Amino acid sequence: APAMRTLQRFQSNNRSRLSAGSFGTVPAGGSGAFLGLGEHSSRAPSVRSLAESGHHLAEPRAVEMYNGHSTLLGHHAGGFDDIDLPSAVKYLIASDPNLQVLGAAYLQHKCYSDSSAKKQARSLQAMPKLVKLFNSPNQEVQRHATGAMRNLIYDNAENKLALVEENGIYELMRTLREPDDELRKNVTGILWNLSSSDNLKDRLARDTLEQLTDLVLVPLSGLGGSGVIQQNPSEAEIFYNSTGFLRNLSSASQQTRQKMRECHGLVDSMIHYVNSSLEVGKSEDKSVENAVCVLRNLSYRLYDEMPPSSLQRLEGHRRNAGGTVTGELVGCFSPQSKKAREHYLNADIVTFTEVSKDPKGMEWLWNPQIVGIYNRLLQRCELNKHTTEAASGALQNITAGDRRWAGVLSRLALEQERILNPVLDRVRTADHHQLRSLTGLIRNLSRHARNKDEMSTKVVSHLIEKLPGSVGDKAPPADVIVNIIAVLNNLVVESPMAARDIVYFDGLRKLFFIKKRRDSSDNEKSSRAAASLLGNMWQYTKLHRDFKMKGYRKEDFLSL
Repeated sequence: APAMRTLQRFQSNNRSRLSAGSFGTVPAGGSGAFLGLGEHSSRAPSVRSLAESGHHLAEPRAVEMYNGHSTLLGHHAGGFDDIDLPSAVKYLIASDPNLQVLGAAYLQHKCYSDSSAKKQARSLQAMPKLVKLFNSPNQEVQRHATGAMRNLIYDNAENKLALVEENGIYELMRTLREPDDELRKNVTGILWNLSSSDNLKDRLARDTLEQLTDLVLVPLSGLGGSGVIQQNPSEAEIFYNSTGFLRNLSSASQQTRQKMRECHGLVDSMIHYVNSSLEVGKSEDKSVENAVCVLRNLSYRLYDEMPPSSLQRLEGHRRNAGGTVTGELVGCFSPQSKKAREHYLNADIVTFTEVSKDPKGMEWLWNPQIVGIYNRLLQRCELNKHTTEAASGALQNITAGDRRWAGVLSRLALEQERILNPVLDRVRTADHHQLRSLTGLIRNLSRHARNKDEMSTKVVSHLIEKLPGSVGDKAPPADVIVNIIAVLNNLVVESPMAARDIVYFDGLRKLFFIKKRRDSSDNEKSSRAAASLLGNMWQYTKLHRDFKMKGYRKEDFLSL
C-alpha cells in the first residue's frame, strides 16, 4: 500500500540519519529555526512619563520536520508523495503508533508554510486529534504531535483558538512534565506562539504560570539547587521559549501583570537569571533580553498596582491620599521647618534600610538593588539594544510620578549608582525607539534630583544636540522632543547654570525653531513646551544681555 511504502521510507530515513548523527537545525527562510525577533511596541502612556510597557515578541516558527532532532526530511527523502492531508489526519487515530507518527509528521511538513493547509487541517478536525496525542504513551508520537501543532498554530489565530478550546493548554502542561527536552522545546514553543494572541493572554496566564515557573523557570534560571545557571543547548532553548512567552504575557492587561507579579518564584527567577548572566559576562544573551523586558513590563504602573500595604510602607506617613505632604505637626515643628525636614529624611533612611533587606517575589521590582542591576546592564550590554532599552524603560517606570519612592530611587540612581554617565552614553548613539525611554528616564531624574546645577552641567549639551534647529534637520519623534524640553525646564526653574548652558550650546536657536513649528498636533505640543521653557529662561535677568546679543527680544521669550 502507498502508506506502508511511505512509512518504510520514513523509518529507514530516520534510522540512517540516527546512525550518521546528522542533526542539523532546519533553516526557516534561510535563517534559523526561529524567525527574527521582529517586534511591535505594546505600550500605553503612564500619567507622568509615557512609560512604555515593552516589546511584544513575534512568534517562534517551528521546524519543518522532526526526527528526534530538527532535520529536513520530506522532499529530500522521497518524502510524502503518496499521502494527502485527509489520509494524514486519519492516521492520527490509527491504532499503530507508527502511522500516528507518519500522520503527524506529514502535517508538520505540510503546514510549515502553507496557510491553506492549516485551514484544511482544522476543517478535517486535526486539532482535537493532535491534542489527544500530546500525552500518548509513545514518545515519538508525542514529539511529532506537538511539532505538528507548533506549525499548525504559527501565524494562525483560528488554529490557536481551536487548540485552546480543545483543552490544549491543560494537555500541554501535562506534557511539560515529561523528562524529554525535545518534547519540552515543542511545548514551550507552542506556548510562545499562543501568547502572541492578545485574546488568549489572560487565560494563558491563569492556566500556565505556576506550573511553568516550577517546571522550567526556577530550575533552569539557577534559582533552585546550586544557584548557578547550568543549561545544555536544549534547556537553553526551553528557557528562551519560556521567557519569550512571559514577555508577551507581561504586555497584556493589569490583571495578567498582577498575576505574574504574585506568581511565586517568577520574578525571583528573572532577577536571578539576569544577575547570574551579568556575573559571567553574558549580558547579550537573548533570554536576558526577554527577562529584562518582563521586568520592565511588570514595573509598568507599579505604584498604582502594587498591594496597598506595600505602598503604605514605601510612602510612610508623610503623604495623604492625594499624594501631597501632610500638614500634620512633627512634635512641635511644622512640616516646613528644618527639624521636620530632618525627621522626614531620617524616616526615608529607616524605610530604605527596611525595604533593602532580603527582597522576595514582586518586592524585587521596587527594591533599591534592582537599580544597580539595570545600571550594570546599561554599562555592560554593548550589542543588544533591546536589552538596554528595556533596562532604561524599567528605570523610567520605577522613577515615574510624584510618589515618595520614585524620588528615593531617582536619587539613589543619581547619587549612588552614578547612572547619568551610562545613560548619556546611550543617548549619544540611540535610535528613536531607545531615545523614548532614555529621555523619559532623564526627565524623571531631573524632577527628583537634589543638585540641579550638577545635573545641568552633565546633560544640557547632550540633550540640546538631539533637538532640531532647522527644516532640514533630522528630528526625533515629538514625544522625545517634549521629554528633552521637559528635562531642560525642570533644570532651568532651579538652576541658572542650566539656562546659561542652553544659551552657550546654541539651544536658543533650536528652541525658537521648535516654538514656531505648529503645523501638526505633535508639533503643537512641542511648541507649547518650548514656549514654557523660554518664558522661564527670561526670568534670569543676568542673561538678558546674552539674549539680546543673539538677536532675541523680550517679546520673543514671552509670546505664546
